[in-house]
Amino acid sequence: MQPNVIRGITWNHTRGYIPLVAVSQWYEDLFPDIQIIWEKRSLKEFGDFPIERLAQHFDLLVIDHPFVGYAAAHETLLPLETFLGPEFIKGQVEGSVGRSFESYWFADRLWALPIDAAAPVSSWRPDLLDALKLAPPTQWTEVCELADRGLVAAPATPVDSLMNFYMFCCGLGEEPFASGDRVVSEEIGAAAMEHLKNFVDRCPQECLQSNPISIYRKMALTNSAAYCPFAFSYSNYARPAQRPESNLLQFGNLVALPGGRPLRSTLGGTGLAVSSRCENIELAVEFVKAVADPVCQRGTYFTAGGQPGHRSAWEDSAVNTASNGFFRDTLQTMDGAYLRPRFDGYIPFQDEASLIIHRYLKEGGPCVPVLKEMERLRMHVLRTE
Repeated sequence: MQPNVIRGITWNHTRGYIPLVAVSQWYEDLFPDIQIIWEKRSLKEFGDFPIERLAQHFDLLVIDHPFVGYAAAHETLLPLETFLGPEFIKGQVEGSVGRSFESYWFADRLWALPIDAAAPVSSWRPDLLDALKLAPPTQWTEVCELADRGLVAAPATPVDSLMNFYMFCCGLGEEPFASGDRVVSEEIGAAAMEHLKNFVDRCPQECLQSNPISIYRKMALTNSAAYCPFAFSYSNYARPAQRPESNLLQFGNLVALPGGRPLRSTLGGTGLAVSSRCENIELAVEFVKAVADPVCQRGTYFTAGGQPGHRSAWEDSAVNTASNGFFRDTLQTMDGAYLRPRFDGYIPFQDEASLIIHRYLKEGGPCVPVLKEMERLRMHVLRTE
């Protein structure tokens, strides 16, 4: 008898791939008539590749929440709430890390279950700071002082730069897109860009081409950076290393800006969705439930290298002991993280606005024309929805 084959697509990192393979193997052990096959793509492709094309070839999709607006408008994904009982959904709502569950609920439908939670947080090499008799910064001015000493690195690829821009806007008191008629006010937008530009100019030039994974690798494998003020979190680098030359990182919340207001992170993480073209819908949905179950999240999913999306794992003492306190020490940032827009057309905006911000960080110049270019882009994507 041929097994029922379910195909899934995720991203190429231990955190994104190995946990799903591990849970799939466990699932196949229980149900040998099911075979779950996973493929992986790069982190950049994860953020850029059109979800509609993936849904044509895969049954299960690991997605970023801003894609759900497109999914809702184009029937790309299967609404899950019709297949999940009210008790299960209640448990997912109560177990949400910050707004993770809410991020996949759009247009009164649930388009994925949060299996992974993340946001930019701070990180450092305790051994390097201790050797210099330095404590991790708590204020933005201290971050800049460390950067002037050549001790700081942070991701500043195009999409990371846009997320950092959002973070500074929120930290300065205004959520992007909050007013409904603009990306952000000129006053807050210009101040956010100036903060970000001033910081990036203090960092190594290579940061403009560095994503979070490359920053964490640099910190773990070399002594060239002792502190990172914000990068999408990866608990893998807080766990005992597979390679003896790799150094353990400590993670924490974000620092405060002058005046006392803390920086406010931008919500990331991933959800597990089912393609509307899936032929084995019942089997696929049951597997999604199994991955999102809190017992799996703080058990097999975490131990295989995953970064759980369920709050019970983030608060679990064994999970925190195994990860150098990563989850406990960054939960405050997660709970306060900004939820990006999810309207149909936001993804094209994010793609282009990332390039606009990145170009400003490389070339400099006045801020207002850059903000106006972003505003024209916003209007364009709204007209073409």
